[in-house]
Amino acid sequence: MDLPFFFVPKTPEVNEEVLLDEDNARHAVQALRMTEGRRLRLTDGKGQLAEAEITEARKKYCRVRALDVQFIPRQGSLATIAISLVKNSSRFEWFLEKASELGIASIIPILCERTEKQHFRRERYINICISAMLQSQQVWLPELLPASSFVTVISEAAQEQKFIAHCMEEKRRNLSDLFNNALASHIILIGPEGDFTPSELRQAAERRFDAVSLGNSRLRTETAGMVAATIFRVF
Repeated sequence: MDLPFFFVPKTPEVNEEVLLDEDNARHAVQALRMTEGRRLRLTDGKGQLAEAEITEARKKYCRVRALDVQFIPRQGSLATIAISLVKNSSRFEWFLEKASELGIASIIPILCERTEKQHFRRERYINICISAMLQSQQVWLPELLPASSFVTVISEAAQEQKFIAHCMEEKRRNLSDLFNNALASHIILIGPEGDFTPSELRQAAERRFDAVSLGNSRLRTETAGMVAATIFRVF
């Protein structure tokens, strides 16, 4: 049986004892009914993975000792998805969960001309990413950047391959045809429910973003983000 995963801000060194925070302790001791001598895994979301043993277990209190610590390199290239916030926050949360499970390196919420929702609950969204990382038993947590304007994102993008996905009737190629997984870094822009404006598309083209299609269907914002994440991690 796989050992349960827990997130810690800093992975302990071998033989170091640490206290789990109250939420993790409650989950381990009360929800999972773990006792002294049981083993679990700890990760800081930055590639470090420790196997640890519980040395003391009480309600809301759990002390563990690290038995083994290893660094697990990130698999594949660094993939970034810059995606518009959407009106229905549960849909955006669904995207964050699935992108985290797929191992996307970073996520940038973008505010476009047609973005309807401006409020960004970053702390809640980070917790969703952490939960998804643990559930999928990964050791790399996506970097969730603060919400930024469209202009800021395209101006600061330094990835080797840059894409913008849109639905307008103009020349586009399939993302899967253009994506080169041999390169070190990639970014794709996913627009709001009303798509990018012609002005935004021109600005992106000036910054050398390639216009791409994600298929023949017109996709919701969060679905388009999921399709892009899958291509980045599978192809």
